[in-house]
Amino acid sequence: MLNSDVQKDKAIIAALETPGQASDLRELAALVTTAGAEVVAEVVQSRTHPDPATYFGKGKVDEIAALVAANEATLLVVDSELTPSQIRNLEDQIEVQVLDRTQLIIDIFSQRARTYEGRLQVEIAQLSYALPRLTGRGVEMSRLGGGIGTRGPGESKLEYDRRRIRERISELRKEVAKVRRHRALLRAGRVRRGYPLVSLVGYTNAGKSTLLNALTKADIFAADMLFATLDPTTRVLVLPNGQEVAITDTVGFISRLPHMLVDAFRATLEEVQESDLLVHVVDAASPDLQDQMDAVQKVLAELKADDKPQILVYNKADLLPNKWHFLPPVSEYPWVLVSALSGEGLVELCQLIAENLPDAPQTVAYFLPHSRGEAISWLFDNGEVLEQEYQADGVRLSVILRPALIRQAAKQFAIEPIKGDADVDAE
Repeated sequence: MLNSDVQKDKAIIAALETPGQASDLRELAALVTTAGAEVVAEVVQSRTHPDPATYFGKGKVDEIAALVAANEATLLVVDSELTPSQIRNLEDQIEVQVLDRTQLIIDIFSQRARTYEGRLQVEIAQLSYALPRLTGRGVEMSRLGGGIGTRGPGESKLEYDRRRIRERISELRKEVAKVRRHRALLRAGRVRRGYPLVSLVGYTNAGKSTLLNALTKADIFAADMLFATLDPTTRVLVLPNGQEVAITDTVGFISRLPHMLVDAFRATLEEVQESDLLVHVVDAASPDLQDQMDAVQKVLAELKADDKPQILVYNKADLLPNKWHFLPPVSEYPWVLVSALSGEGLVELCQLIAENLPDAPQTVAYFLPHSRGEAISWLFDNGEVLEQEYQADGVRLSVILRPALIRQAAKQFAIEPIKGDADVDAE
């Protein structure tokens, strides 16, 4: 783990450019700074493919070693995921700790997690990263600084340690499953009270937390740094038409977000999957605006949430040199330019949210066998049953439900509304 105490680590950051894969170290530098280290030098090498032993070529490794000595650097951070052998070989040759991009992001997440749920999810990511990297040397385990907490397991203990990690991951996933059930209950309660679910999504440091604070007078932590907050916060927002919505601040996305973090934080990101409307917050002043927007859409696609209604909020209008001439990238989504800091455009944003919320509650019909008592009871508890007709092989219900509850019924009970007046065979 990076040392974020009084004396900062001095980091060399490095990247490899291959055909079709350009390199930009600005984001990696921001990540290193967020983790608590100081960037003292940058290195980029162009190659057709990575060196299987050291990732970089021999000459570039020698150059990095010289930079380490000249700058008294304490670590090398590489803008890619390295194999265990590449990390070991680089450490042997340059004689400082080596972190890859995945480990760096996990390190930041471990510093930022505050809630029980967040700490569980970070530990799953740490252990998932460590498991395939376990060797007899023990340094891979000590690098994480948590979860196992011992140094140098020794070759004879390898299988024991692997088994122990797998068992711990299994325990943690059971705990996360409990959190998911609890979150589902909270979400169902909000839906029953008639609150549409709105999620703020966007690239990390786009200003989502500041925006939530400005809209709802919340007092959640917000700072000019990557991944300032990991744990979701939900508040009630009153729209201009008087309608109330539940609006949630979610974890920020980033390009090449490690899959193990997407998996580990799936319980948190469920808020995105279950939302009625996504508010995609974009840093309008970022020189990488389009790339960051593309990265967010890619993560939404991984979460199977890219088909949800969405609006674009171009934030940080106060940082634009000439906001009157701001032209966003071409998009199918409606957009608004705001400044969460000054409050400019927030009234227009609330109006845009109101105009783009999904349809009002719908009247739908279900036909369910008598054996589906739990689903029938759920419909009575969560909707307004207008009619019920008992037949020999089941019951037909006419129910008023919000779209989010229709989706929840399909997910939880595998039941779908009857389409039109077609007869439905009971299963």
